[in-house]
Amino acid sequence: MIAASLNAALGRAGLLLLLAASVFGAFAVLYGIRQRNPKLLKQGPIYAWLGFGGALLACVMMQRALITRDFSLAYIQQVGSADTPALYNFAAMWSSLEGSILLWVAVLAGFTGAVAWRFRKRTNDVLVGWALIVMFVISACFAMLSFGPADPFAAGAPGVTSGPGPNPLLQNHILVLFHPPILYLGYVGFAVPFAFAIAALVTGRLGEGWLLETRRWALFSWAFLTIGILLGGWWSYEVLGWSGVWAWDPVENASLLPWLTGTAYIHSVLVQERRGMLRVWNLSLLVATFALTILGTFLTRSGVINSVHAFGDGPVGPWLLTYFAITVAVSLALIAWRGDRLRSPGTIDSPISREGAFLANNVIFTVFAFVVLLGTVFPLLVEALQDRQTVVGAPYFDRLSTPIGLVLLFLMGVAPVLPWRKASTELLRDRLFWPAWIGAGALVVAVAVGATGWAPLVAFGLGGFAAGAALRQIVLATRRQGWRGFVGRTNGGMVVHLGVIVIGIALAASNSFTHSATLTLTQNEPVEWGGHTFELVSVDERINDAGSERVVAANVLLDDRQEYRPAVTTYLNIGQDVGTPSVRTGFTKDVYLTLGQGVAPGDTEATIRVFIKPMILWLWIGGAMMAIGTLLAAFPSGRKRNPLDPVSAPIGADQPSMQPSAEPATPAVPPGATEPAPEPETVQVRTT
Repeated sequence: MIAASLNAALGRAGLLLLLAASVFGAFAVLYGIRQRNPKLLKQGPIYAWLGFGGALLACVMMQRALITRDFSLAYIQQVGSADTPALYNFAAMWSSLEGSILLWVAVLAGFTGAVAWRFRKRTNDVLVGWALIVMFVISACFAMLSFGPADPFAAGAPGVTSGPGPNPLLQNHILVLFHPPILYLGYVGFAVPFAFAIAALVTGRLGEGWLLETRRWALFSWAFLTIGILLGGWWSYEVLGWSGVWAWDPVENASLLPWLTGTAYIHSVLVQERRGMLRVWNLSLLVATFALTILGTFLTRSGVINSVHAFGDGPVGPWLLTYFAITVAVSLALIAWRGDRLRSPGTIDSPISREGAFLANNVIFTVFAFVVLLGTVFPLLVEALQDRQTVVGAPYFDRLSTPIGLVLLFLMGVAPVLPWRKASTELLRDRLFWPAWIGAGALVVAVAVGATGWAPLVAFGLGGFAAGAALRQIVLATRRQGWRGFVGRTNGGMVVHLGVIVIGIALAASNSFTHSATLTLTQNEPVEWGGHTFELVSVDERINDAGSERVVAANVLLDDRQEYRPAVTTYLNIGQDVGTPSVRTGFTKDVYLTLGQGVAPGDTEATIRVFIKPMILWLWIGGAMMAIGTLLAAFPSGRKRNPLDPVSAPIGADQPSMQPSAEPATPAVPPGATEPAPEPETVQVRTT
């Protein structure tokens, strides 16, 4: 009883410490800015670290409650069980509503503490101060959520001594240990560039300095979000038994939306750094990205949608909608307030230029995000306004996303070869020669191996075209710089592009050329289908030591070489059956087996569902390439920066640390000037 009260008391104390530190930290820094008091400004990092300590304490006490099976807490009654293996018992902290909000709070407090540490020697910089204020306010809002309606330390019903454990879908694959935390690092990480964007609007320091300071924060947040989404697809493929990786589920869409706007921002920011343009675009994309993370949290944790990924009904929906509305309203008001000073000093000279390509990229990604958002929230709007239920299924998303994806592949092929300002016909012909031939070769190979259908064939051709452009950039850079040709924002970005292309081609192949069949196998009687031989060896049953899980598996000999075990696991505490597929993975295709219901141990006959899935492995290879490319893009390329380029100046260098600037930064190239059209690889590789 003492241990139980200790868990709840210290857990709530940690959340209260986070809430208090966030509130007092915000007021201390704000008052310090108003009074120009450096001593108060120096207290900002202290409050940030106190808040992180409080969040860490709350997480430690929740893990202690899970380990000790403290069933005095309502959350442990919901997700705890003496039979849950240690790994899944640890991951149970984020397996339901209150624990997932606690994880969100802890990650947010960690980012706030990291920002305070990174800028601890520049506490007198008004821009840093306002960014900390924004981070404190966000932390306070989510701490209130966790301390109030989503309290993970609320007392449960008396006398409860056992629980059902986590959702069965969340305790049968090791990816549950990594997927949610990594996804949250991506979600929450965008709060940092958002905070600096709001700080720039408040202070009027609308030059390119704040972009430079937050570039890596945005890049790594985007990388974590990308990896989290891919791990979610891998989990879906390995666990759900439907052989797919993406079903346009509302919760999947909730993670895709900020990824789309974040991807547009990662590209668009290059134009502002280079020429001081697209400032409103960049601020709007950052606001949209952060706001969509809050909206995604609402969709997944309010109970308004039905999904295998979503949590049940909870009281947090109105709170999250309020946060979302305030975020959007305040941000748009600030952008409107600074509208005159956000005007770009230059214009796009030609649509056939690097700037024109990035603007087109912004438009396409924004349209893509709108399409996904509309399909996701439309059923909710219909239900709220007309009190009837409707479903927007995969055909809507597939039909609209296919042409958008093809246009993005085309832009990935053209944009890397375009110069700034304007491109001549001769220059384009020279730079697109090899990418065009590689695209044509990819199309020929696709036809030769039997690919059909206009959309897959166009995807394969454009994928080869885009890959050719990326490879051209990398080859030229490595010729000039050796192995360092892979390092830097531009060349690392080309590796990311290659990963995206690999994923796009793999998705096109797997979605278009999957074959499936339902086979009834009789013991020791081989069945041939799809160029493979399937033979039922036996059906057996296994019960775990705790007696909480019964696994019925069919041992299937595939191609007379190796046995695979598609199974159905029954969680006896809940009475729920969960299928477990068995997959033979290969470089060209996967053979995916699932077991039908109603099979008993000792049966001499079993029904299995077989899927032949082309190029699935290349999805994960492409994801690894994207992660490596992001890491390469985060390191400086070694190229000497131009001392006259304002994007290379540290934040605050163009004005006193406590004063807002009178004018936005001047672009590196005056609007009326002309510049030659050098190879893009000699001008766009930048360092920070």
